[in-house]
Amino acid sequence: MNNIVFNPIANPKRHFEVLDGLRGIAALGVVLFHFMEIAAPDYRDSFIPHSYLAVDFFFCLSGFVLAYAYDGRLSKIGKWNFIKRRLIRLQPLVLIGAVIGLFAFIFDPFSDLITSFSSWQVVLLFLSACFLIPYPIVPQRYNNLFHLNPPTWSLFWEYIAGFVYAIYLAKASKRILWLIVTLSAGLLCWESYRSGYLAVGFGGDNFWAGGIRLSFSFTAGILLFRTHALFRQQVPFWMLAAALAAVFFIPYSEIISPLIDPILVIFYFPFLIALSAGQQVLSPFVKRACAWLGDISYPLYVIHYPFIWIFMSYVEQENPSHSDMAIIISVGMLLLVFLAYLVLRFLDEPIRRYFSKCILKKNAMSNARESS
Repeated sequence: MNNIVFNPIANPKRHFEVLDGLRGIAALGVVLFHFMEIAAPDYRDSFIPHSYLAVDFFFCLSGFVLAYAYDGRLSKIGKWNFIKRRLIRLQPLVLIGAVIGLFAFIFDPFSDLITSFSSWQVVLLFLSACFLIPYPIVPQRYNNLFHLNPPTWSLFWEYIAGFVYAIYLAKASKRILWLIVTLSAGLLCWESYRSGYLAVGFGGDNFWAGGIRLSFSFTAGILLFRTHALFRQQVPFWMLAAALAAVFFIPYSEIISPLIDPILVIFYFPFLIALSAGQQVLSPFVKRACAWLGDISYPLYVIHYPFIWIFMSYVEQENPSHSDMAIIISVGMLLLVFLAYLVLRFLDEPIRRYFSKCILKKNAMSNARESS
């Protein structure tokens, strides 16, 4: 009991630096996983085959952070202001990723896939990517819900989660949350058994599996915060980062993966978040590293996949050697991190600052009218 604290957040402005750092580690794992899906399509040949579970980690983290930020405060700011804040946080990079995806689709130097689609279909693909309206019409490449930028399937569900949180979950009792978690855990186990793993939710043929993954992990994150059972046993950040990364390197097995995937999602990730959220003693260097990893995590996640499509086209056309692909992946990872940083600093942050100021100004004017 000495290592568990039931009221861990005495300072309402406390920031969870370690969780930021882990989010960055997870985003890097996703990018490397997507490169390896092209270099080694058979998961049994990949050295990082379980990075698809990073999405479940993101969902759980999102539930925890939203509950921390808005439980008890949502009634003060209002549901509509909450939704506007979510739009400002998520939508600029969704639009930026859609534009990058469109250009990559049109100007891919190694593929003429675009010629298989009419101009109207390309326009609809772009609108689908901009507004996260599922439109799986590219069976040649996995029938993704959002072909121009496939990872945004999880952001579609993040938006759903935000709406459901604002409308219902923010005031739901812990008993209701436990019921949702229990039922969705059962569905998660069923989906893992049915599909053979939990790398589902991205395509037209497994759309609803994304909702199952979200319903458990997001609600578990909220419940994790509401129960206040955070571990305060101090653990070095590198050990927590290694504990998360170790999941991604678990070998894929048609026998083991249907069993281990739900175990990791249901038990391991909530435990890791509880342990990480309880960390309070960090060196200045670790704080800066975690802040940087957290900053680049979302732009990196959202902008990288159009370049994966180009890499796939190159591999299909040129059939490069393993050593050539290793060099391309290594350089590509570095360049994508750099691009994510540029997009963050010169596009995403300025856009979010502008619209945040607009909301503050509008709210101030509204309050002034009410008080007059």
